[in-house]
Amino acid sequence: MDRQYVGIDFHRRRSVIVRKNGVGEKLGSVRVANDPLALAGAIADAGPEPEVVIEATYGWYWIVDWLQEQGAMVHLANPSGLNWGTRRVKNDERDAIDLIDMLRLGRLPRAWIAPPATRELRELVRYRAKLVALRSGLKAQVHAVLAKAGVLPAARDQFGRGGNAQLDALELGDAYALRVRSLRDLIDSYDEQVAMLERAIHDRLCDDRGFRTIQQINGIGPTMAAILVAEIGDVHRFVTRRRCAHGRVSPPSIMSPTRQCGAVASPSKAPGSCAGR
Repeated sequence: MDRQYVGIDFHRRRSVIVRKNGVGEKLGSVRVANDPLALAGAIADAGPEPEVVIEATYGWYWIVDWLQEQGAMVHLANPSGLNWGTRRVKNDERDAIDLIDMLRLGRLPRAWIAPPATRELRELVRYRAKLVALRSGLKAQVHAVLAKAGVLPAARDQFGRGGNAQLDALELGDAYALRVRSLRDLIDSYDEQVAMLERAIHDRLCDDRGFRTIQQINGIGPTMAAILVAEIGDVHRFVTRRRCAHGRVSPPSIMSPTRQCGAVASPSKAPGSCAGR
């Protein structure tokens, strides 16, 4: 039997699964609950090792891992690169059909299926960034209260030693004082969580050669290095200069494409770099 193509329009609770053959003939379409048994029944109709395409949308990790465990050849579509054309009909089945056709015709914008370890690192790095953004919002609220009282910051860092001393000495109205006190307590809590995450990220990367190497570039510290290692992942997937251009750290005349990528991050480890942690 010819290998079949399976397109999955994946949602949180239910998904639409469409099957086609190699020449584009539709063989079946079904809507199933996102349950391994139900999915297994629908995928089994495609035979062994089907070509499965799914969009990298909300919560795709588990289903891609499960499909690969079942022997499927999984292709992850990059949502930002999808071009649905000018079609006027937009529904789940049509989306699944178009994913199949883009895969068959070689027009699918692909996303990298990061391994579990890289996904876990991304989880930590992205969560830290989210907390920092939320903390910045809290700090902005403190500045807003001070502005209402006509108070100018006495230090460049309002939440450093000098800035906190100014906040401690302020005499504000009850409502304003209560709000500032609450905001400062929340900021302290966020500081603790961010510090905890930074320790966890360092524990994961302290032996990573790419993490250490990229910090030799002026202006890149541990935080930015962790972001680059997490988001770029395995640099060996960039097989050409064009594909690794976004990770280039030196002019092409100085470094080859392989070294350009390798200088950003490398999966290899070197022991002993966590001394003094």
